[in-house]
Amino acid sequence: MMKPASMPPMQKPETLRTHVENHLRQEIVSGRLKPGEKLIERELCESMGVSRPSLREALRKLEAEKLIVNVPHRGPVVASMTLEDARDLYALRRLLESYAAAEFTKHASDEQVEKLASVVERLQRHAAKNSRRGVIETKSEFYAVLLGGCGNKLVMEILDGVLSRVSLLRATSLMLPERLPESMKEIGALLDCIRKRDAKGAQQISQKHVKNAEKAALGVFKEQLHPKHPD
Repeated sequence: MMKPASMPPMQKPETLRTHVENHLRQEIVSGRLKPGEKLIERELCESMGVSRPSLREALRKLEAEKLIVNVPHRGPVVASMTLEDARDLYALRRLLESYAAAEFTKHASDEQVEKLASVVERLQRHAAKNSRRGVIETKSEFYAVLLGGCGNKLVMEILDGVLSRVSLLRATSLMLPERLPESMKEIGALLDCIRKRDAKGAQQISQKHVKNAEKAALGVFKEQLHPKHPD
């Protein structure tokens, strides 16, 4: 197993279990912990400086999110995904995310809209610097604001879980040279619609954004499943 990066100190009040959970989620989403990789409790506890009870609580939460699976006689491993799984996830994401974008446009306060605009500005700065970590982390902030202002807790809960799993694919495809600029343009156009309170436009652009993201992600995924070999 690749040794996980050391955990950063807690920057805000949160439980140790949540801190461990967030750290491991980031390790999985970033690709440092790879699909199918076995998670050895002793090594994780030593590298992160935490007790087994805290680690096991975090692992249970990540298992509920389907980021890890418990394999009989082997223990916890990072979840793998089939092409069919990926297609199903993106179909659900497109439906829920476009709905959330439309509802945010209708119901978010002016303060929430400006908070989203601030996140988009930081996202575009990270993209201009080609900062993979910055883009991925700020994209998560973008969704936290969008879902927090859509006014539907059930959609927020379900889509949050979908996005966690989609991150297994998005982390690779998002930084493709041809995809990143287009993604930023789509997000900028979405923000314009939100500021104009154009819910239908926001819904349509969100659908387009997810459809294009799916095309990029599945292209990378297919290549990983069936890599081309030079003649």
